[in-house]
Amino acid sequence: MRKLGCLVLLIAAAVIAAVVAANMWAGSGPARQAVTITVPEGASLARAATELEKAGAIRSATRFRLLARVFGGATRIKAGEYRIPAGASQKAILATLDEGKVRQRVVVVPEGLPSIMVHDALMRADGLTGDVAVPREGSVLPDGYAYQKGDSRAAVLARMQDAMTAYLKKAWAGRAKGIAVSTPEQAVILASIVEKETGKPSERTTVAAVYGNRLRIGMPLQADPTVIYPITKGRPLGRRIRQSELRAKNGYNTYASPGLPEGPIANPGRASIDAVLHPATSPALYFVADGTGGHVFADTLEEHNRNVAKWYAIRRARGEM
Repeated sequence: MRKLGCLVLLIAAAVIAAVVAANMWAGSGPARQAVTITVPEGASLARAATELEKAGAIRSATRFRLLARVFGGATRIKAGEYRIPAGASQKAILATLDEGKVRQRVVVVPEGLPSIMVHDALMRADGLTGDVAVPREGSVLPDGYAYQKGDSRAAVLARMQDAMTAYLKKAWAGRAKGIAVSTPEQAVILASIVEKETGKPSERTTVAAVYGNRLRIGMPLQADPTVIYPITKGRPLGRRIRQSELRAKNGYNTYASPGLPEGPIANPGRASIDAVLHPATSPALYFVADGTGGHVFADTLEEHNRNVAKWYAIRRARGEM
């Protein structure tokens, strides 16, 4: 009986130990806020456990390794940067390392961002390596681009440019008949102007139609952003355009010369490219701000002048003139 009693006690102790270990393995961890660790290439579980303990994600590297062998099986962790949530269990942490759920960082390129500011964003991006030159204007497709710590800026930029090449190829293949541009390159140039002239999605196709109509009859586009671009390379001007700048001939100024500028003035997004390739059916040749964040369109100069007078009245009422 004594032997049986001892055996029962041993079994009970083993069960209790297993329950405690399981609770330790699956229970909440000590981190009160998310922490980040980096697992080097070729690192062992022991090295990862040490980094986790240093970061405060686990209480003991030794205990973590022991429990990982008991509950985790034959685990091969993957290198990379990991974001461990606050309170993550040891079980969840090992699963994250085992599945290679590395932290994804993102560089965001908004629609209409000029290339000089794309370069700024890449150079500011934490964790990227190396340097890049300012990309060719209009060569980057606006979007969010995920990367991992240690990736090169050149590789991320290449993905941005590959995305534009792929999207433009597909969009150009499906273009409407009779549009005012004759090459994909011209489409990007005009789309960059449309992008800068309106931030209202519903207007893009009509703005594209206005500029397409002007191109067909040889009428200057007279787009203010094309005047600003040679001065700032797309950065905000911060003041009103001068009369001397409206007269300047520099390959971009669409007041001084008819036709498209010599290149894009920003990196247009998908919607502006689509607007140029599928413009609205409209005879409009003019547009001016309407005071609500949008524009009012006109077919004739007489009608346009009346709209301009209304816009000036709104600005005077606001104390802007």
